Amino acid sequence: MIELDQTDRALLRALREDATLATGELGRRLGLSQPAAWRRLKRLTESGVLAGRRLVLDREALGFGVTVFLGIKLATKGRVSLDEFERAAAAIPEVQTIEHVLGLYDYRLRVVARDLSDFERVLRRRIMTLPGAGNVEANVLMSEERLAGPL
Repeated sequence: MIELDQTDRALLRALREDATLATGELGRRLGLSQPAAWRRLKRLTESGVLAGRRLVLDREALGFGVTVFLGIKLATKGRVSLDEFERAAAAIPEVQTIEHVLGLYDYRLRVVARDLSDFERVLRRRIMTLPGAGNVEANVLMSEERLAGPL
């Protein structure tokens, strides 16, 4: 585990807000030179604190107005490998995340669809036919608040 000082935390907060910031701009915001900001970024990346930068797409602007969280309990544990289920779920374009969880369900999936009838089509034709899929519970996302995180 790497020790983070206040400048490291400020740098991570700035990148969380805008991951496209150049090291020169990061340096200006934090009172550092561009090379000093670059060295800190390099150190955070090499230590694994920065594991990449993501592009966040606006699903609604792309025509995906419905997000549904699915809890899936595998029907045939032992007969279907978890890898097989995960591979098949990952091949469905509407599935945004696949989480193997402990509790009532074996998996939690985040699925996007154009509307509820499109979601029903995805559910019937793709999700319910996944290898080993058993009980499925759906929760439609009403609103989402993005939390700042631990920094």
